[in-house]
Amino acid sequence: MLLTRLLNACHHFPGFVYEGARLCEAAKTIEIDVRPRRGSRPRCSGCSQPTRGYDQLSERRFEFIPIWGFAVVLLYCMRRVDCRHCGVKVEEVPWGSGKHTLTRAYMLYLAHWARKLSWKETAESFHTSWEKVCQAVEYVVQWGLEHRELGRLRAIGVDEIQYGKGHNYLTLVYQIEAGCVRLLWVGKERTIESFQQFFALIGKELAESIEFVCSDMWKPYLDLIARHCTHALNILDRFHIVAKMNLALDEVRAAEARRMAQDGYEPVLKKSRWCLLKRPQNLTDKQGIKLRELLRYNLKSVRAYLLKEQFQDFWNYDSPTWAGKFLDQWCAEVMRSRIEPMKKFARTLRAHRELLLNYFRARKAFSSGVIEGLNNKAKVTMRKAYGFRTFRMTELALYHVLGKLPEPKLAHTFY
Repeated sequence: MLLTRLLNACHHFPGFVYEGARLCEAAKTIEIDVRPRRGSRPRCSGCSQPTRGYDQLSERRFEFIPIWGFAVVLLYCMRRVDCRHCGVKVEEVPWGSGKHTLTRAYMLYLAHWARKLSWKETAESFHTSWEKVCQAVEYVVQWGLEHRELGRLRAIGVDEIQYGKGHNYLTLVYQIEAGCVRLLWVGKERTIESFQQFFALIGKELAESIEFVCSDMWKPYLDLIARHCTHALNILDRFHIVAKMNLALDEVRAAEARRMAQDGYEPVLKKSRWCLLKRPQNLTDKQGIKLRELLRYNLKSVRAYLLKEQFQDFWNYDSPTWAGKFLDQWCAEVMRSRIEPMKKFARTLRAHRELLLNYFRARKAFSSGVIEGLNNKAKVTMRKAYGFRTFRMTELALYHVLGKLPEPKLAHTFY
């Protein structure tokens, strides 16, 4: 039959024969009988070695890739073997894995589409169940992690994202080198113990070979990076620095707006939040007019805004020496401003001065922009599924989409 000839051409396994195929119109299923080739010896599922047969089990059904709108099922009577090393075991078949009812080819096919669609949409498209799509993704991810080569890690980035309800966080570690941007590790919770597991995974030698690490200013991250990545430049996350400054500015604006309302002054700061937080080139026409009106007043919020805009020049330097001089001068000016939230931010910058200057020592080659982009992809992956019930499911989905893991090589190519 044509179908069995096609399977022999593209999905052939030595020691097995596609004996025949039949169409079950009522069930819209094509059933294909598989039998062992005469004279072939079964392989033990424990040690994968050929051994003698013991007996034969009842027929099992293995779901194959659908074709022409019909489900395809392989029918095979599994043999048991009497292995001298493992004892009595069920034989190993090359198209299946363990007790899965899906063939490996079908699991790879489902996993391919589960990367593009949500798991539920994939299951509905191929008339299967969510659990089977999950099994397919788990198989592909586990195979990929077992065959993944970390190689030499030159630059990594670490950050956390929120998942689930409440204050639940994931610690994510990425490789952020040119030509190789991928998720390396997912950790449950944002704790020292969780991040420590990453360094236990890669080992001391690989950790010491890392040259650049991008992170935020959370002290446990900084301590562990300094302890394990002894030869690395720890580059502080530019995104988080700007975010902290915006929080300080917003705190100044909110406090001053409340005070002006209590004292009966005109509410000039009303609807001015984004006028002060956004960059001038990103303002709308209406926001630009509102900002010009605000700049006429001698308010703490206006002075804090001018300090924020002045700090943007810090990122334009190339020399770490001149960048350091600018930072020291700017912090001194802020400390004289009597604006407490901005002074608190300046003290934070002073405490992390050397780590800030590592951005320039690395010649601006690494920043948090790549990390934030990957974080957004991770959030989209979780949002596409409306969240996952367990950490294990979240971990599988993130590795599958962002890990760039190797996949089993099969004769089928899907476009």
